[in-house]
Amino acid sequence: MNQDAQLKQIKQYVKDLFHSDATGHDYFHMQRVADMARQLAREENANVFICEAAGWIHDIGDQKLFEDPEQALTEMNEFLYAIGISKEVLQQIQRASKDVSFSQGRIPTTLEGKIVQDADRIDALGAIGIARTFAYGGANRQLIHHDTVKQNTSIQHFYDKLFILKDQMHTDTAKKIATQRHRFMETFISQFFEEW
Repeated sequence: MNQDAQLKQIKQYVKDLFHSDATGHDYFHMQRVADMARQLAREENANVFICEAAGWIHDIGDQKLFEDPEQALTEMNEFLYAIGISKEVLQQIQRASKDVSFSQGRIPTTLEGKIVQDADRIDALGAIGIARTFAYGGANRQLIHHDTVKQNTSIQHFYDKLFILKDQMHTDTAKKIATQRHRFMETFISQFFEEW
C-alpha cells in the first residue's frame, strides 16, 4: 500500500474514533492539524508523510479523551502495522506525535515533532481556537467567565494557555500564522470584556 492509500486508511480510522467528540477534539480538529502539519512540513523541508500521519493520530491515547489511553495506543499501533506501516516509519510517527500536548510541557526532539506540535497549537488559536475553547468548556461544565472565580473558566483558559502559545512556536512559518491568530484573540477578549 502506498503512502496516499495509507493516509486514506488513517483518516478513516481517526474518523471512526473521533466523529462524535464534542470537546473540540473531533475529526475536523485532526484534519486541520494534519493539513497544517503537511503545509508546515513542506515549508520547513521536513518529512511530509511523517508530519501528516502524526497530525492525524496525535490525540489518540490522550488521557482527556480516552478511558484507557494505553489500550487506544496499542490498537492504533496494531492498525498502523496492518496497513503496511513499517516498524521504522511507525517509530518516526510515534516520535513526532508523542510530545505534542501542551499539558505535557515537552519540546519534541525531532523537526517533525516540532511541526506537529506547532500545527496542533495553531489550531488552538484564532477563531477556531476560540470556538474550541468554549466547546471544551461547555462539554466539561465550565463557566464562561466569573467576576471573582478565575480557575476553570473558559475565559481564564486564554490567559493560562492560549495567549502563551504564540511565543512557543518552533518554526518560522508557524510563528507568522500564530501571530495573526493571536491578534484576533486579543481583539475578541477586548470585545468580550467590553460587553461583559
